Amino acid sequence: FCKRGDADLQFLLNGGELIKIRSTSWKKNRFFKLQEDCKTMWHESRKIFKKNQTFSIDDIDSVRMGRQSEGLNKHTDTSVEEQCFSIIFKARKKNLDLMAPSREEAKRWVSGLNKIINNLHNLSRQQKSEHWIINCMRKADKNEDNKMTLKELKHFLRQINIEVDDTYAADIFKRCDKSNSGSLEGSEIKHFYDLLTHREEIDVIYGKYAETEGQMSTRDLLNFLLNEQREQASFEDALKLIEKYEMDGTAKEKKHMTKDGFLMFLVQEEGSIFNPAHKHVYQDMSQPLNHYYISSSHNTYLMEDQLKGPSSTEAYIKVLMKSCRCVELDCWDGANGEPVIYHGYTLTSKVLFRDVIKAIKDFAFKTSDYPVILSLENHCSVDQQKLMAHHLISMLGDALVTKPLGNTMPTNFPSPEELKGKFLIKGNNTIEEDTVSEEDEAADCKENGQKAKSKKSKIKLAKELSDIVIYCKSVHFNGFEHAKDNQAFYEMSSFKESKAFNLAETSATAFMHHNMDKLSRIYPAGSRTDSSNYNPVPMWNVGCQIVALNFQTPSKEMYLNQGRFLPNGFCGYILKPEFQRSLSSQFDPNTLTRGPWLKRKIFHVMPSSYQKSTRTSKNPLWTLWLESEIYGVPADNASKETHHINNNGFNPMWNQTFQFNIQVPELALVQFVVEDYDSTSQNDLIGQYCLPLTSVQNGYRHVPLLTKRGDVICSAGLFVHLMLLDAQ
Repeated sequence: FCKRGDADLQFLLNGGELIKIRSTSWKKNRFFKLQEDCKTMWHESRKIFKKNQTFSIDDIDSVRMGRQSEGLNKHTDTSVEEQCFSIIFKARKKNLDLMAPSREEAKRWVSGLNKIINNLHNLSRQQKSEHWIINCMRKADKNEDNKMTLKELKHFLRQINIEVDDTYAADIFKRCDKSNSGSLEGSEIKHFYDLLTHREEIDVIYGKYAETEGQMSTRDLLNFLLNEQREQASFEDALKLIEKYEMDGTAKEKKHMTKDGFLMFLVQEEGSIFNPAHKHVYQDMSQPLNHYYISSSHNTYLMEDQLKGPSSTEAYIKVLMKSCRCVELDCWDGANGEPVIYHGYTLTSKVLFRDVIKAIKDFAFKTSDYPVILSLENHCSVDQQKLMAHHLISMLGDALVTKPLGNTMPTNFPSPEELKGKFLIKGNNTIEEDTVSEEDEAADCKENGQKAKSKKSKIKLAKELSDIVIYCKSVHFNGFEHAKDNQAFYEMSSFKESKAFNLAETSATAFMHHNMDKLSRIYPAGSRTDSSNYNPVPMWNVGCQIVALNFQTPSKEMYLNQGRFLPNGFCGYILKPEFQRSLSSQFDPNTLTRGPWLKRKIFHVMPSSYQKSTRTSKNPLWTLWLESEIYGVPADNASKETHHINNNGFNPMWNQTFQFNIQVPELALVQFVVEDYDSTSQNDLIGQYCLPLTSVQNGYRHVPLLTKRGDVICSAGLFVHLMLLDAQ
């Protein structure tokens, strides 16, 4: 992936001076350059104990040209817009805000970094694993003589989380040291590498089907596809796979696939657990807006907890780049007549309303073209509300929906397709309105130390602001019967989690019917001051669309949210099942009476093995343990666990088989969780992956793994065998 003749790459390898910006007064010259491995950036530091600092290209989430970070917006002038760029990191690492000497150099830094990031991303998992192992070997070679002693070999094995006794390590070393020189070099290191990366489970599968001169012919590969992977496949399909993944020229000429080519195929898109047809928008996007689950964020402005953490425009950018389609803005009167956003009655910091709107405008449609709902929690005076309306109208322009679509009075929501590239405002549109805010609820929790009691307060609304609330007018919920007779389709209620869970348990069918022609928003309890989350699945089970979660908090609930919205092009909208949209449906997830939702399946899961990349656990050695889980209607919820494998975090094998009985597959989510098992304390997460059961591919599949914050672990994954069958 590192093409030495590439001009952009050479520019990065040569490096250059950049100004690192932390504040208006802290702007320092620092030298940056790409290291020779083409995977690590080096930069000088003036810290006494950290003269040289590095970061991995894999740790970069994105590179933004211009003053598109909160820091650069605050601390630089518009005149240097084209010289500025930001490196945005995964997880919680701070952005790196930089300024180049010229516009041309800034563009070269950005284009060069993006090229390296894309090249790394396009490497297969197998190639990334090989790069990582070779890098670990280099680190183990302490004296840099391109040889490996027995002591260095043992150090290397510990680096990749393999614990072996001295006798076994000496045996491996002896088998590879053909020259009896006391160190491994050249072909001996290659032999050691081959022994280390040997995949026994792949040998078995390949050996079963490779019936032509010890290799897979096109016909052999077709037999594998039809028997193990697909219901339908053609000779041409098999031939295309050989052309795409076979690296051996002689084998490719014979239209054969070697074991290396077969392994390359298995770890690519065609061999993934996730159906590649679902990577793009494939669902009908012309249904009314309320017929979709909508990826939604709660208190979007917060980066951490609900009491004293920072508020930031960066929080909005992060969720929008994850295709979140409903964001929340808690608006309060600010200094100098400018409204601000923060969590009222707390010590959270404040961010200007206009800065948030600018960030939303700039990033709303980077990853999805479908509409974004701005959920306004309004606590402002009339004058500052007028300014809010001005900012929304002037900054969002024609993208803001300010009147119903079409020329006639609507009786239903427009579709996501009709609203592409548009913003909807959710809020009150009656000039004087009784309101119950989430902040009031949270304040009650703090004051009383008990369950919040909702308190109503009168708020006057500026006509300019109320006039742009078109399809999402906030109203109080007064029961399903009252809503059926008195609530227009564009009037929507918000439910705190305790109320919503009670309704989902006691009145599930009525709740589902309510959501067939109206929108419902669910939000976390005010007592969740640590920004924890509730389980969103029971809310989706009754057809709730806007199930708002604290995106800033890595948790099992957020893994489920990411899995729910993974298909359909990761666009933030998922079409609800037909039985949650049909007026004749009597579906109740709690009782499961007979109906079209009952499509009983048996799901067989055989976790075979795990291959790892860089160490992400606190422990030097891992004891790996895998949990396979189903989340859906209560009858389908289940969890199965493997035995734990001691001191092998590199390539453990389980070969266990689990069976799950599924009643309502259209609502089921499958989750895999790999942890470092600890019998005395909480397990450490190694990686996780979640997806809808309807997006699972049968057969031998690789499962990518994500960090707790949802970033792909580049060269780690599971190898599993899956079969989803109709129940007899």
